Amino acid sequence: MIFGSISYLNLLPFQLFLKQRISHSQFQQSVRYRKAVPSSINRAFKHRYINAAFISSIESSRCRCSDIGIVADGAVYSVFVTPSDDDKRDQESATSNILAKVLGLRGEVSIGDKALKEYLSGHKAIDLSQRWREETSLPFVFARLCFNGYAKEVDSIAKSFARQRVKVPQTILKREAKKRDITPQELRWYLDHIYYKIDHRAKRSLKLFLKRSRELA
Repeated sequence: MIFGSISYLNLLPFQLFLKQRISHSQFQQSVRYRKAVPSSINRAFKHRYINAAFISSIESSRCRCSDIGIVADGAVYSVFVTPSDDDKRDQESATSNILAKVLGLRGEVSIGDKALKEYLSGHKAIDLSQRWREETSLPFVFARLCFNGYAKEVDSIAKSFARQRVKVPQTILKREAKKRDITPQELRWYLDHIYYKIDHRAKRSLKLFLKRSRELA
């Protein structure tokens, strides 16, 4: 089983959970990881180079997916558009580029750890998740845990993850924060704005976003 892993901080709790769970499972030796940015993970999943991954929500409608994803109910602090007359997509993104269009925003889209660091450094831009919340009163689903094989195993992982809150050890917080030149406190604060269970409000939001994105075509 090859598990695609988005190389952003927003999935740190799930990555820790998965490693802990797999280390205690019988199929430990059969699991491999492939880390990349969302757009690359989407392509690898489409071509079946990986079996399970958090797929950008805009690409997930035809996939078999669990009720686990990357969700923010308000500001997410790592998905922005800096207004300008010229549109500039983030090549690492899929969903956020479309979200900016759905919201009628023009400018430069920035996502992930680099966007978080820009915000913490004082850069002013429009938080796309916050803007979606203001317009719809709903959270936004950025990605979904999808699979093209190992359905039983992925379903079990998703349900188990949904039942618990993963605590990131201080040593890992320090290590990951240092890699990105932020503080452990800032990293913990950031993770407090993300949740992973796709509940009924998140499902309504996802359906609305996909509908609006199709209308753009």
